[in-house]
Amino acid sequence: MAVEWSGSTPEVFIRLDRQSPETLGSQMRNALRTAVREGRLHMGERLPSSRRLAADLGVSRGLVQATYEQLEAEGYLQAFGGSATRVAFSPQATRVPSPKPPPAARMEIDFAPGRPDLNSFPARDWLWACGEATRTASARDMGYDDPQGSIRLRRVIASYLQRVRGAFADADDLVICSGFTQGTALTLAALRDAGVTSVAVEDPGHLDMPVLVRRAGLNPVFVPVDDRGLVVDELARTKATAVIVTPAHQTPTGVVLTPERRLALLQWAEQVGGVVIEDDYDSEFRYDKQPVGSLQGLAADRVVSVGSVSKSLAPAIRLGWVSAPRHLSARIAEEKHRCDRGSPALDQLALARLIESGRFDRHLRRMRGVYAARRGELVEAIGEHAPGLELTGLAAGFHAVAHLPRGADEAEIVHAAARRSVGLQGLGRYRSPYGEGPPGIVFGFGDVNEDAIRRGIAAIGDLLRQG
Repeated sequence: MAVEWSGSTPEVFIRLDRQSPETLGSQMRNALRTAVREGRLHMGERLPSSRRLAADLGVSRGLVQATYEQLEAEGYLQAFGGSATRVAFSPQATRVPSPKPPPAARMEIDFAPGRPDLNSFPARDWLWACGEATRTASARDMGYDDPQGSIRLRRVIASYLQRVRGAFADADDLVICSGFTQGTALTLAALRDAGVTSVAVEDPGHLDMPVLVRRAGLNPVFVPVDDRGLVVDELARTKATAVIVTPAHQTPTGVVLTPERRLALLQWAEQVGGVVIEDDYDSEFRYDKQPVGSLQGLAADRVVSVGSVSKSLAPAIRLGWVSAPRHLSARIAEEKHRCDRGSPALDQLALARLIESGRFDRHLRRMRGVYAARRGELVEAIGEHAPGLELTGLAAGFHAVAHLPRGADEAEIVHAAARRSVGLQGLGRYRSPYGEGPPGIVFGFGDVNEDAIRRGIAAIGDLLRQG
């Protein structure tokens, strides 16, 4: 389908060589034929008027009109009285279409974890914040700014982390990035340059962590997780000098790193001169327990805390932050500069304005209620359709783990549910090739409304009961 350009006459790329023995008219005709054949000009697309194209190319209008008439006679173009000249020819019929991969099965109800409720994005508040950011932006704000990030946003984020997460944050030690993945990648690159060779990751854990570690040229070391979080004794037996953890709501088990393990982890970092990379996701969404403070607030010289607004607002915002010790933050800022010279300035200013105005906090309070209701619906539906099935990881975030009986075929349950158009993820897919443990299903409920939760669990209740 051709793009219908609005407003002024569209432009078209034609290069004329006035030193060539070929006439200008012949060059114009050949250039337009080639553009149509190669699909750069699509069937139905409007061409510039003869007056406009003549002015752009520095030729007479009569020459352009003659070119259009010739190509119209050849079937490339068509023109109607009082209307624009348009492309009449489609090269698709002469091409062998490339085979398309089969479409992925679309689940009617998908319990995939890690997705917030995208329908609840505060569009009006974000539009207001974007307007305020644009209205008040200075000329300097519109140029290439500090790759470390907008100082205004860094101050706002530092204040927010101190107020809400109990962090020891300083704007000078913050680097604004494009979400958690980039923030972690920048940190790993800085650690590599500082001499780190091995990084420990949780097992089971976030699927992307081993990949990010390898891409940074580092060796991932898998450390088991139990019902008290990362097993620090096992970490101490490795050669890793850095570790990536999710202490507030472990991915995917949902367990909270216990106070004893927290202290042991920080002692390990001090003893080996190591670094703890804290993924502080889901920290805003806690329900029936007291908030768990940031690890970074306990040992700011040993912990790099990475956060983003992907879960609290939407992944599309593509903004996050890294709060690092002073000796690392400068390296991370250098990596950010090499990577992309800094995140979009206007988006940073808009996020700063959203948080300053209190609208961000208001959105989080509303979403806690939404997720708490869905959490309750999941618990109730599981209790009704698969009684006796244990659910854990419910204290925070918007996913939980259903523990299947030992011996249950986790993969078969996932496949059987898919045949009923219900998307599930097994706990096993989060384990390393060496990891072992009982079977389970990770239920995400962030982007699944209460009615869909009821229908989805009812549709697969027999699968869960059989195990």
